[in-house]
Amino acid sequence: MSDLSEALQARVAEAIAQKTPLSIEGGGSKAFHGRPSEGAPLPVAGHRGVINYAPTELMITARCGTPLSEIEALLAEHGQMLPFEPPHFGPGATLGGAVACGLSGPRRPWSGAVRDFVLGIRCINGKGEILHFGGEVVKNVAGFDASRLMTGALGTLGVILDVSLKTLPRPRAERTLAFAMDAARAIEQLNRWCASPLPLSAASHDGERLCIRLSGAPAAVEAAARRLGGEHLPDGERHWAEVREHRHAFFQEDAPLWRLAVAPATPPLPISGEWFMEWDGGQRWLKTAMQAGIVREIAARHGGHATLFRGGDRTGQVFHPLPPAMAGIHKRLKLAFDPHGIFNRGRLYPDL
Repeated sequence: MSDLSEALQARVAEAIAQKTPLSIEGGGSKAFHGRPSEGAPLPVAGHRGVINYAPTELMITARCGTPLSEIEALLAEHGQMLPFEPPHFGPGATLGGAVACGLSGPRRPWSGAVRDFVLGIRCINGKGEILHFGGEVVKNVAGFDASRLMTGALGTLGVILDVSLKTLPRPRAERTLAFAMDAARAIEQLNRWCASPLPLSAASHDGERLCIRLSGAPAAVEAAARRLGGEHLPDGERHWAEVREHRHAFFQEDAPLWRLAVAPATPPLPISGEWFMEWDGGQRWLKTAMQAGIVREIAARHGGHATLFRGGDRTGQVFHPLPPAMAGIHKRLKLAFDPHGIFNRGRLYPDL
């Protein structure tokens, strides 16, 4: 364990005095996410260690540089897990990076997103102050929930020092089933299944095959499997790990990769390219040569948004452009938390 809070606070104070931006660096596994940020490196991976773990209370508090693999191994010893199944995207993945990026894995529609499990955060703001938001219990009533606001902000609002998370017990049984069908039928089938009392916990469609995961009590999983039929995949755990970590064959090309978020029941979108669908139909990955503006316009027309997740031009708009009112809120939040604009300048949007 290593507590570098004071050293990091001193470095931030120095940057404020010199009016120089800082680029927060953790394990580097998600450095591709977002736009390149300006500033001198601020390494935080050395600030690591589990501070408090209470299995009976279903909570854990750890420093930002703590490897995700260490946290997940500790939880597994007690039959628990991080319910949002954070993708690692590399061996250096850290807790702080997982929260800052706000990315969730296959279980997200049925268990919740990262921010749903953040109980509290300790951070350094753009004034050099160490602040503590939330706590270590589920029922926090301490005013504005700034701890969840930090989730997915990509370090633009401050340096995350420590995070308290809610955990959940691991399912006693899991089974993966596969069904041959096209995308349109898969969307319809998933929405029917999601409206019924089935123990679903993951879904993916690669263009030809729909895979679903059932999780829960052994009797419930077996009953659901008999009802649904399909082909049993004995290597289901490997399949979901490959989907989560983008090791699936679909993600192996160097082509620009788009992430589209739409309503689950949205029919296949009229965009040429290769598609991979996740969750309950709400997350769709796309490889296409179509222009960015057209991709985003079609996504918006269907009530969604599109992010250039990996590859392509990272110096322009990577995330879906914000409406003027929403952009104004983002700028005011940035000003409140980071008035000198020193943290991860430009990582989210060119002017943030």
